Amino acid sequence: MTHIDFPTLENRPVKVLFVCLGNICRSPAAEGIMRHIVEENGDSRDWVIDSAGTGGYHIGQLPDNRMRIHARRRGLELTHRCRQVNPEDFYRFDLIIPMDASNESNLRRLSPTTETDAKIIPMARFVDMALRYDYIPDPYYEGAEGFELVLDLLENGCANLYHAVKSIISQ
Repeated sequence: MTHIDFPTLENRPVKVLFVCLGNICRSPAAEGIMRHIVEENGDSRDWVIDSAGTGGYHIGQLPDNRMRIHARRRGLELTHRCRQVNPEDFYRFDLIIPMDASNESNLRRLSPTTETDAKIIPMARFVDMALRYDYIPDPYYEGAEGFELVLDLLENGCANLYHAVKSIISQ
């Protein structure tokens, strides 16, 4: 993992928003994985974790059933209800983590200030396992391997994100 310049993380809890296009595969999986990591480490009081989509296609729905099945096999229950990113998110969250360049571009267009721009850090920046992607691929049109790959990448990236933030807030 390369060095990442975080925005100021002075307040507790640390608030993280994961973002993909429809909020039905990647971002709710990242939310579920991050919640699991935080809970395992006894830090639930110090974190607020959510997810959203840049598109409003699936508002109110549960995540994609295929992602829920693959996540459940790893002991994760994805119960998030899909929602769309809104302007308040840029002020409410400390970190806004898009899954790919398209989501990052959409977020930067929506971001109201340069201060809120600094909160946008792509998920792939936290992934340090060998991969051929510089983003988290959308498994929606893929088979089982696509969902498993995304979960592997997100487990790695979320663990690294957790440790990076923990090292900053522990100082």
